Amino acid sequence: MKGLSKIFSKKTSKPRDPVKEAKREKRNRILNRFSLPLSFALSFAGYFLIEAMSRHSFGKAVRFLDERTQVFFYNALIIFVMTLPAYLIRKRAFWRTAVATLWLTLGAVNGIVLANRVTPLTGPDFRMLDDAMLVAEKYFNTAEIILSVAALLAVAVFLVHWLIVSPVYRGRMRWFLYIPGLAAAILGMWGLTGYLRQTSQISEYFSNIASAYLDYGFPYSLGVTVFDTGISQPDRYSDALVERVLRREGEIPETVVSDDMPNIIAVQLESFFDPTRVRWLRFSEDPVPNWHALCGEYSSGYYTVPTVGAGTVNTEFETLTGMSLRFFGAGEYPYKGILKEETCESAPYVLSRYGYTSHAIHNNEADFYGRRGVYANLGFNFFTSSEYMNTQRDVNESGWMRDRNLIPCVRGALESTENRDFVFVVTVQPHGAYPTEQGLDDPEIRVSGTSSSGEKNAWEYYVSQIREEDQFVADLIAELEDTGEPTIVLFYGDHLPTMGLSDRDIRGRATVFETDYLIWNNFGADMRNGTLTSYQAMAALLDMAGIHDGVMFNYQNTMKRRRDYFYNMQVLQYDLLYGERYAFGMTNPWQKTILAMGEQPVRVDTIARMSPTGVYSIRGQNFTQSCVFQVNGENVETTYLGPDSLLVRDIQLEKGDWVGVAVVSNASSSTVLSTSNTLVYGAGHLTGD
Repeated sequence: MKGLSKIFSKKTSKPRDPVKEAKREKRNRILNRFSLPLSFALSFAGYFLIEAMSRHSFGKAVRFLDERTQVFFYNALIIFVMTLPAYLIRKRAFWRTAVATLWLTLGAVNGIVLANRVTPLTGPDFRMLDDAMLVAEKYFNTAEIILSVAALLAVAVFLVHWLIVSPVYRGRMRWFLYIPGLAAAILGMWGLTGYLRQTSQISEYFSNIASAYLDYGFPYSLGVTVFDTGISQPDRYSDALVERVLRREGEIPETVVSDDMPNIIAVQLESFFDPTRVRWLRFSEDPVPNWHALCGEYSSGYYTVPTVGAGTVNTEFETLTGMSLRFFGAGEYPYKGILKEETCESAPYVLSRYGYTSHAIHNNEADFYGRRGVYANLGFNFFTSSEYMNTQRDVNESGWMRDRNLIPCVRGALESTENRDFVFVVTVQPHGAYPTEQGLDDPEIRVSGTSSSGEKNAWEYYVSQIREEDQFVADLIAELEDTGEPTIVLFYGDHLPTMGLSDRDIRGRATVFETDYLIWNNFGADMRNGTLTSYQAMAALLDMAGIHDGVMFNYQNTMKRRRDYFYNMQVLQYDLLYGERYAFGMTNPWQKTILAMGEQPVRVDTIARMSPTGVYSIRGQNFTQSCVFQVNGENVETTYLGPDSLLVRDIQLEKGDWVGVAVVSNASSSTVLSTSNTLVYGAGHLTGD
């Protein structure tokens, strides 16, 4: 530390000016004497700046101060109380600066986040930094990323420098005042929090997380999302309570197992909704003609989801499990929390009782949102991610793989088994960001009614992707009709796009939490139009398929109109995920599955040396651009030639080398998702492992 101090400190041979020293000492005495009010004033000013950055407007920050004065002062007090531990150390100026820097940095990050999505910065975002890095290049150019990293490094360097050169308090440490004072401040904040909650000025339940941040302030809201996780134990939770909830469902119809049970498919459409629902938008032609035609023939309506502009996997979680996010912590992602460790009742697990094989298909990285681990805890048998698709280079203008590449994967999943299948498809093509610069030279559909050219460009790009999504839906249905197997398909949007829409922009009584859904089938199931909530959707789909099973799915089909619906729902969700599992006789019937990556395994058949310079041809099956050749477990730079051919150069294989092919993550080539059969090179003939 002394060495660093010498580096950062000014070196001077001149003696200190006694007059200046006296002035400095006098100033420090005044600052120390009035340190409490000064700290609060700076906390107040800093918090105002944080709200201005979060709201992208000084005027809106002033309005928040005027309309929610008590809440504003409460948030300023949160920051102020965090500065008080400075009195327990001698580097007081450093501590106060560090607290201020932390909150100003978080406020700036929140402002940047809100410029690119509707959902503000939350606690779970810090657990998803790896996922954020995967999509950063889609939202920011290289210069912006470099500038952001440089800014964070500059902040870190500044704090280290200030830690070394900041002044040291030389006065007497009055522990008898400082420790009780800090304890009183913490207890006071605890009491004030309770009072504000009792008077409904703040809340720990966020029905709309974006609105909550605006109503309750950034520090408090962020704190809630950091510390409030999981599902709280319901009042009177017990075996008798769970049994009473289940008994009130009444008699559940019996599921009749037969050869006519349909394939069940759910297709989650990224950022999809009917754009003609936006009041002020006009289009040169219908952007979703196939969707509109299908809605006239099959069940359709609004799909109520838990998120806007982001949070894909939360809609996915609700749809697959029949559980609601309203009982989890604000902004929480179960995929990044409980589902990393625990299995959870889901459509794949329930359908496995009737001989269904479950397949997940997603044209993005396998580890995005931790799906590769989570899907095993949701009971899936197969997961085909983008790494197992040999059409990875078929991408749109923003670099997202086109969704038409999913259709052969769905067909392959259905053909890979002789029994009935559950297939869950997650699309990615219409994902943001939506470029505000002119991105399409000649858009197929022209958009009007926007307030600026940048907004027009973003909408025209989005609509072009939705038009392709509309064609994907029609083509997938045509493919499924061609199979001749009884099939039912739920298509739904996971959330609205990040376009800054509000409820008043949407036609009718719909809100920004309502996308669109369509249920297609080829066996004459009854039409059921109307609004469908994501955690009720799978129950409705299974009911249409004649399957009546699963604690949550049966509950959704029998209890959704009861007055105590949400309380009982919390009881069941807590019991299944965090409680004693009384609903299952205090056991867990769902065991983590062995998740096979890709429908068809990658296989190596032959290896041939093409030249003495170390060029080898690898022939096999189901190769993709994510395949790499391995020698004795080490990756070798590999050229993809086709689904049955790879090429490697500049290596020399020796007799007895163990060789094979690995599929590596598109996010990190060091992550191996699966491996092929292993062969021994030069052993007279190649033999399997």
